[in-house]
Amino acid sequence: MAKSSKKQRLGRGLDALLSNENIKSAGDKGAESVVGNIIEIPLEDIIANPHQPRTQFDQEAIEELANSIKQLGVIQPITVRKKGKKFDLISGERRLRASKIAGLKTIPAYVRLADDREMLEMALVENIQREDLDPIEIALSFQAMIDQLNLTQDEMSKRVGKKRSTITNYLRLLKLDPIIQTGIRDNFISMGHGRALINIEDNAVQLEFYEKIIKDNLSVRQTEELVKKFREGKILSIKPVKKIVPENIKKAEKELSKLLGQKVKITVNDTGKGKISIPFNSEEELENIKNRLS
Repeated sequence: MAKSSKKQRLGRGLDALLSNENIKSAGDKGAESVVGNIIEIPLEDIIANPHQPRTQFDQEAIEELANSIKQLGVIQPITVRKKGKKFDLISGERRLRASKIAGLKTIPAYVRLADDREMLEMALVENIQREDLDPIEIALSFQAMIDQLNLTQDEMSKRVGKKRSTITNYLRLLKLDPIIQTGIRDNFISMGHGRALINIEDNAVQLEFYEKIIKDNLSVRQTEELVKKFREGKILSIKPVKKIVPENIKKAEKELSKLLGQKVKITVNDTGKGKISIPFNSEEELENIKNRLS
């Protein structure tokens, strides 16, 4: 009985919304039938959020959510705003996508009344509060609030409940080379690594450090120390120094290779000591080398 009553109530709320396109704010006539209510809305009437900060969706996770929705339904309503006879999605894109996969025709939605600026701000703030956004997505959301809402970092701090210094740290990540930003998004390196690399102004050098972090599996602390030494001039480069082979060594390599019929490699250290390497691919080649040496 309660379930049937709920459906009727939700139905009347949707009818009130669609029959009166003049409901645009909480003070408009008929708004009381909408504000604070959860209404079942047809999926086909929902328009995707153009301000969605998330650009990467885990398809496997969405399909798992779709299976859950088939069994239990949509537990947490999405948030939309009324736009004529359609609805703009403010938050809940994963739930919306999963509901489509699950074959639902409608989805429970909390309807907000908001203009374009309010919608953008709600979408950005609501998404910034999510725990599963990567650092670059959060940084891009903060940047969008600056560019599109003309907010200062202090104003953003109050709206999203984060310290101004935290916002600054996220925004600084956008100064990194795009390849490094992608590395943070794909979890090759952490935000801590990225914060250390920001202190290097040259993007080419940033990339050298980025490659070394991955190759040597450097911790954030090790990266910070390496960057500090570089900035203090204690190390000029982290690229391995390519030694110049002296002409007499090159000549000796060439003569020995010709004599033995195999490519010969000679390495020499700073004190003049070295070794001669003669590779071979078979016992026959080894016997040939022995014969030539004798």
